[in-house]
Amino acid sequence: MNREEEGEWVWVGRPGGTDAAAWRAAAAAGLLDEEERPLKVVFTSPAPSWTDAAPLGNGHLGAMVWGGVASETIQLNHDTLWTGVPGDYTNPDAPAVLAKVRSLVDSGDYAAASVAAKGLTDVHTAYYQPLGDIHLEFGDSHTIYSAYYRDIDLKTATVNVKYTIEDVEYTREHFCSNPHQVLVTKFSAEKAGSLSFTVYLNSQLLHQTSVNGTSQIVMEGSCPGQINSNGEIKDEKSSGIKFSAILDLQFGGDGSKAQVIDGSKLKVEHADWVILLLAASSSFEGPFTMPSDSKKDPTSAALNTINSIRNMSYAQLYSSHLDNYQGLFNRVTLQLSKESNNALEEENFVVDQKGHITDSDVPSVEKENSSISASLTISTADRVKSFKNDEDPSMVDLLFHYGRYLLISCSRPGSQIANLQGIWNKDTHPIWEGAPHLNINLEMNYWPSLSCNLSECQEPLFDFMASLARNGSKTAKVNYEASGWVAHHVSDIWAKSSPDVGDPVSAFWPMGGAWLCTHLWEHYSYTMDKNFLKNTAYPLLKGCASFLLDWLIEGHGGSLETNPSTSPEHYFIAPDGKTASVSYSTTMDIAIIKEVFSAVISSDKLLGSSDSEFVQKIIKALSRLPPTRVSRDGSIIEWASLKSSLSCNDLFLCCKFHAGFEVLHILQAQDFQDPVVHHRHVSHLFGLFPGHTITFRTTPDLCKAAANSLYKRGDDGPGWSTTWKMALWARLRNSDHAYTMIKQLIILVDPNKVTEFEGGLYTNLFTAHPPFQIDANFGFTAAIAEMLVQSTDHDVYLLPALPRDKWPAGSVRGLKARGGTTVNVSWKEGKLHETWLWTRNKNSITRLHYGGYVTTVTLACGNIYRFNNHLKRLKTYPFV
Repeated sequence: MNREEEGEWVWVGRPGGTDAAAWRAAAAAGLLDEEERPLKVVFTSPAPSWTDAAPLGNGHLGAMVWGGVASETIQLNHDTLWTGVPGDYTNPDAPAVLAKVRSLVDSGDYAAASVAAKGLTDVHTAYYQPLGDIHLEFGDSHTIYSAYYRDIDLKTATVNVKYTIEDVEYTREHFCSNPHQVLVTKFSAEKAGSLSFTVYLNSQLLHQTSVNGTSQIVMEGSCPGQINSNGEIKDEKSSGIKFSAILDLQFGGDGSKAQVIDGSKLKVEHADWVILLLAASSSFEGPFTMPSDSKKDPTSAALNTINSIRNMSYAQLYSSHLDNYQGLFNRVTLQLSKESNNALEEENFVVDQKGHITDSDVPSVEKENSSISASLTISTADRVKSFKNDEDPSMVDLLFHYGRYLLISCSRPGSQIANLQGIWNKDTHPIWEGAPHLNINLEMNYWPSLSCNLSECQEPLFDFMASLARNGSKTAKVNYEASGWVAHHVSDIWAKSSPDVGDPVSAFWPMGGAWLCTHLWEHYSYTMDKNFLKNTAYPLLKGCASFLLDWLIEGHGGSLETNPSTSPEHYFIAPDGKTASVSYSTTMDIAIIKEVFSAVISSDKLLGSSDSEFVQKIIKALSRLPPTRVSRDGSIIEWASLKSSLSCNDLFLCCKFHAGFEVLHILQAQDFQDPVVHHRHVSHLFGLFPGHTITFRTTPDLCKAAANSLYKRGDDGPGWSTTWKMALWARLRNSDHAYTMIKQLIILVDPNKVTEFEGGLYTNLFTAHPPFQIDANFGFTAAIAEMLVQSTDHDVYLLPALPRDKWPAGSVRGLKARGGTTVNVSWKEGKLHETWLWTRNKNSITRLHYGGYVTTVTLACGNIYRFNNHLKRLKTYPFV
């Protein structure tokens, strides 16, 4: 590596392909001439706790920068470090238990069925593990400091730390490179020879460290390979995943030197600048390979990573990182304002007659080192505190982009899926195992990937589903004597497909794989990638649908039902007064199955598949699924329980929409009593969002019932519940209540005072359950997008849930709509100003909606279309 860093330029490439089109449209709209707000999460002191630290990540490698001055900790994670080994996720006793549970449900003994269903639960999930820590000790000379400043710059994916000691300013810059798979830290000071510290690696896992020369520290260790049935971890040195981390030290300056301390530490003295490179790897070779059988040497892999960049300068590493990251992050911009912005009224077209973008139109992106004085800086924590009163729209901007930043940082092609905490975890026994939960968490993690123009970040989800289907086919065959594949509530890196251990209210839920399958069709709907539909989506959808066909059984009145069935994590009071969780055909079960069946039918039609006999079974089964039911209080029923005798008080109307016809059904029903009316889960509203079986166009009465259900549930709840409700209100086009949920989330949480299910934000903007889980960060971003643009396969709705009195002016660029359409929107005085649409996939016909205006537009591939506030087309620009 070139050791001379001062004065080097960082070059950032011009956006290409789809991104270039986005910039052209933005330039033509005059949006690039608006002054962009900084997107920084700001801290005015070192982190006192883990949720005050600053996250970095490149998909595989994660880091939390505490920003300490006299002593610093950079906590590390790697996406493949988990306890356990591949498992057998089958239970040969399950068929007998299943028959017993179904019999008890049929007889109406729901409490006994709930007890019996414990026999269907299985082994404990593996635990996500921390990699370790980089420790730096600067000594007594750094105990007294001033002008402290730390930030996460979302535009550059860097963490910056600055402070002053005796008039000498010290800076630290951290980034996590995806192209080179390395964590990079640069230390510098205004005065030559001012940098002296000791650095070493440590881990909570079994490990050993050694020093290679005077420039590298090597840490090697292993994860526990066994977990007891009660979740207790057994520390067995050789049975689990092995790992290695290599810290490479580089420094410069006259008189600078390094030496080995205690055989495991490096001490740097009197350096002008220091660069640390951290690479990590593991022996994990996939969910079906025993760690003991792995041929992968993590130390060699990490060393190869370090050696591959040895001749690169810091500026080159940074430039590659920036180009890679901004190629994703810069696709979308958002600017919300309380006041009208004159810039939005000005037409500033810089695209020439041929639509070429000139050099002056390329956004200038430079590496930033904030010069803001700490005394003049407002911390993000203070902004969160003041939001209740000032309702600063730029705080919403920041939190929206923070979700995109986190998704880019923790989920990249080739990485593992974003788990319950993304990739950031400090504990060997993390809460809820740090595992992906398939009854909301994992799905919500990927909600913003499509609408917010990050479809590549969803690839790890589909890789995971392929593994889950492989294990899930065995679970389906042995446990349920069914074809296809199944997955339940909780999984892990080993693609666990069986039920979790414990209470069936959460542990038994065989709809996890089916919910994940809805993401397959959504991915096609947004990207129009027919190869993906054929080679990835349809095989998984067909396998899931095959299981669902076998899982459905003959029910009441000729309908098909699921039995046993739970509504995730929510008990009910049975008619006999006993608490239970197991019944049949919960609303969420049926809503998910409808989505999967519809996706299979649509996929088969598009692909011209030869599965005509199979698809006919799907069509027939879909027509026999029970409709969404409405209770006597006007809300949507969560659990199904049909009575055996007529009662006028129990009659209600419900609607089912299928194949273009709306059919009214008069059924008998009995509502179970809800012991927790304000329960955090809103599973029975899946059909509204993220599903599509409840819409204004097809089922307006069910939309009213969904609103009643949300009012009944209330606004309180953990972070993920808050953002799900936010998206639901947006889908109902209730901007006021969607905004209420924004205010509900932007509340500062004290990590030392945990109040169950209060939600809120920590100082680093991680969302709280509490404690921390990351899904609400992603849910918030997706819900904001839903407030600004909604779509179906053939319709685009502009500003459907815009809180006009809160954000009367603003703009958003680069959001995605179904049909492969990219959308820019600007508005002023609470009304649409202009919109821009284009598609890169194929020509399409789209109905564009705003207020009372509807227009049908033909989008030709290769053109950008500009419309005014009456949806009249003003101009067309070619891409090239």
